[in-house]
Amino acid sequence: MEVLFVGGTGIISSACSSLAVERGMHLTVLNRGTSFRKPPPGVETIVADVRDPDAVRRALDGRRFDVVVDWIAFTPDHVRKDIDLFVGRTRQYVFISSASAYQTPPATIPVTEDTPLSNPFWQYSRDKITCEEILVRAYREEGFPATIVRPSHTYDPTLVPLHGGWTNIDRMRSGKPIVVHGDGTSLWVLTHHADFAVGFVGLLGRFETIGECYQITSDEVLTWNRIAETLAEAAGCEAEIVHAPSDLIAAFDPHWGDSLLGDKTHSMTFDNSKIRRLVPEFDPKVPFTEGARQIIAWYDAHPAHQRADLDFDRTLDRIVAAQRAALAHAIA
Repeated sequence: MEVLFVGGTGIISSACSSLAVERGMHLTVLNRGTSFRKPPPGVETIVADVRDPDAVRRALDGRRFDVVVDWIAFTPDHVRKDIDLFVGRTRQYVFISSASAYQTPPATIPVTEDTPLSNPFWQYSRDKITCEEILVRAYREEGFPATIVRPSHTYDPTLVPLHGGWTNIDRMRSGKPIVVHGDGTSLWVLTHHADFAVGFVGLLGRFETIGECYQITSDEVLTWNRIAETLAEAAGCEAEIVHAPSDLIAAFDPHWGDSLLGDKTHSMTFDNSKIRRLVPEFDPKVPFTEGARQIIAWYDAHPAHQRADLDFDRTLDRIVAAQRAALAHAIA
C-alpha cells in the first residue's frame, strides 16, 4: 500500500509512521524536515512545505497514493488546498480533526460520532468543524474520498499533558503549587500515541470508511487531579494543587482559557465501539500510570528539553495569588 503522510513526525503521527512501516506499508512522509523526531527506517522522505502547493506538486512529480493523511491541516484554507492538491491523486484522504469539535459542553456522555459538532468557545475547534464541513461537501458533491478521524488528548513520552508542559513538573519538583481548573474532578481521557496508532493504521486503505468519521481514544477515564498526581508520583514528588475557576485562568492567560472553556473544563468520555467494529485489534493497553513514567523518564534522559517557561511560571504565580486572595476575602 502506498501511503503519504503530510507531516508524519509529530506526537501522534510518529507512532503511526512506525506502525505503518511495521505493517508493510510503503510510507512516504512530506514535511520540512525540522522535527527532532526522525522517520523510522524504511520511510521515504520528501522535504517540502505543504503550504506551498506548487512546491508540493513539483516534489510529488505526478505520483499517486492509495492513502494520503494530512496531519497538519488546521484551517479551512489548508483543507481547500489539500482537495486541490490530492483530487485524483489518492483513493483515500484522511483528515485529522479533533474531539474538541464536539458539542461543548456535551449534552450527554459518552460522546459518539453522532454527537453534534458545536464549539462556541475555541477558534481552533470551530476551524476543525468548518474543515469537516468542506470535506463532507466535497465527498457528497464531487466524490472526494475523505475519511475523518477525531483524536482527543493524545500524548507521547515528550508531552506533559498539562498546559505549560514541563513547567508544571519543574514547579512540583521545586515544591511550588500548580494550577488545576475547577475543583479538579471533571473527567478526562488521555490516549497514548502507540494505542492510537493501532486504531488509526487499521483504517488506512479501508475504503468503506470514506465519507465516515471515527473517534479514536483510550477508555481510561481520569480526573484532572489524578492526572496531576500521577505525573507527580512519576516525578518523585508531591502535587500541591491550587484549584481556580476556568474564567479566572482565562483572565490571566487567554490562550489557556480558550483551551479550557472550549474543551478541558467539561467532562468528556468516549464510546469507541465504531472504531472497534472496524479494527478489532484496537484495544488501548497503556494506562496513564505507565505513560507518566515514560514521560518523566524521557525528560530525565534529555535534560536539554527540561525548559521551564518563565513567563508561564510567573502567570501561574499570579493565578495562585489571585485565587488565594479570593478565598481569603470570601472567608473574611
